[in-house]
Amino acid sequence: MAHQTFRTFLAACATTAFVALPGHTQEAPAPKVSVAAAYMDEMTQDITFIGKGEAIDKVDILARVSGFVEEVLVQDGEPVQPGDVLYKIEPDTYEATLAARQADLFQAKANLDLAQVDLDRKQELFEREVGTEADRDVAEANYKVAEAQVSIAEAAIDLAELDLKYTEVVAPFEGRVGRTNVSVGELVGPNSGPLINLVRTAPIYVEFSLTERQLISIRQELETSVEGVANNDDTPNVYVILPNGTELDEAGRVVFADNRVDPTTGTISLRAEFENKRGMIIDGSFLNVRVEASQPVEVLMIPQAAVQRDQRGDFVLVVGQQQTVEQRYVTLGRQVGTAVVVKEGMREGESVIVEGLQRVRPGVSVDAVLAGTPAEE
Repeated sequence: MAHQTFRTFLAACATTAFVALPGHTQEAPAPKVSVAAAYMDEMTQDITFIGKGEAIDKVDILARVSGFVEEVLVQDGEPVQPGDVLYKIEPDTYEATLAARQADLFQAKANLDLAQVDLDRKQELFEREVGTEADRDVAEANYKVAEAQVSIAEAAIDLAELDLKYTEVVAPFEGRVGRTNVSVGELVGPNSGPLINLVRTAPIYVEFSLTERQLISIRQELETSVEGVANNDDTPNVYVILPNGTELDEAGRVVFADNRVDPTTGTISLRAEFENKRGMIIDGSFLNVRVEASQPVEVLMIPQAAVQRDQRGDFVLVVGQQQTVEQRYVTLGRQVGTAVVVKEGMREGESVIVEGLQRVRPGVSVDAVLAGTPAEE
């Protein structure tokens, strides 16, 4: 009997030990998170397109006269100036032709002098009524023929001099040549194909096209008309991103906008001109073209660290006035440094969680502290 009473007493003590005392319930503290406020900042809006470098001047240089190449005076890929001699074609034949034409002119002038003498004599005899009018008229016609022969001889000399001049093939403008296609001793002529090609490297064009949809976007976002975009004070700045991903530290300007949309491609062509002082834009190269608005606009921005993504899209965790977490889907724009533009879904001053995202979920209360000043560009 004594043993049974002792066991009952122990059971009662054990039960008492597991009963919590009133007023001593322990609640988990609200998780601490760092927040940042959505803020307004000025940003220059831009749109990016695919573009292509296009030389302002480029030409295949041909021989304008036939002959054997006597000298090649240019190196492959060499920069040249206007008037630089690139090739010399043997001039002997053309020098001889010029000498013959000069002799023809000397003969034609002598015939003209003789015709003048004969005309003067026949005119005098006619006035003295010794000669006939027919003789005078024949002498006058012979003089005009001789005069024409002089003009023909002079024109032949001009042509011979031009042919002789063309035995020196010169650069028509400043630029850089490609690879030569001929060697010394090779027979060349107007129909033998290009001797070499020459491309003007600076300034240079970058051509790009806008779809009809982009055309509307650029008019709305950049607040400019395509009709007046070329050579206008309000022309937006144009930048190129080189194939290695770096942006050229030089702004271009739009100098041409086509007057219609191409019905076969549904695009409109634009052309920007760059000084290309360092020659970084190459004719035929493909680049990204960034068209930037002439005036900045105010946009809403938040730190990029606050943005998460799921199957529905981009979202942030917003801390409301009651310190509770709300999941908010947002439409984002361009990233600028460590911040990103919010187009839709938030208002200025609302707080988003930037640190401690893994410790919270929508609907819970948090202990929010300010993370610091908004991320700058």
